[in-house]
Amino acid sequence: FMVAIALAVAAGRFRFLEEIFYPYIMTVKSTPVASFIVLCLIWLNSKSLSVFIAFLIVLPIVYTNVLQGISSTDRKLLEMADLFRVKWWRRLLYIYIPQITPYLISACSVSIGMSFKAGIAAELIGIPSGSIGERLYEAKVYLDTGDLFAWSLVIITISVLFEKLFIYVSKLILKSGGKTKVEH
Repeated sequence: FMVAIALAVAAGRFRFLEEIFYPYIMTVKSTPVASFIVLCLIWLNSKSLSVFIAFLIVLPIVYTNVLQGISSTDRKLLEMADLFRVKWWRRLLYIYIPQITPYLISACSVSIGMSFKAGIAAELIGIPSGSIGERLYEAKVYLDTGDLFAWSLVIITISVLFEKLFIYVSKLILKSGGKTKVEH
């Protein structure tokens, strides 16, 4: 999440970086998750596989949305900030963050669910011991549909709760960043 934001900010600031990142982001976005999982099994152990796969899934979603938010920033506000020599941190707080917030919230909403799906798929293929993916694999091997549905419900519940919590906290942080007390 943070890497994607940092890359998007850098690409938004320096156009040549956007052009450099573009083929890599498109490759990651376009490659099937299963291909990454199998390829990464060669390089990573099965315990760290799901985290890396979730990273690969979240990166292009957050990067693309944040970059779009930066690109959509009101140019007139930026011109006004230049005219009045507004410091960079005030621009960030009062111009960029409010403009990027809807894009970032949307990216979080999509990427959290996708990261859970991809992470569990990586566990299912890599089969690290003690993981939900291992439990799903065992349910498949033993044709235990009850366990399959139960673990699927657990995954859905955790994913939805985590998404709601993350979005709630993100909104609190992002919305409070742009508000200050009005002094009389």
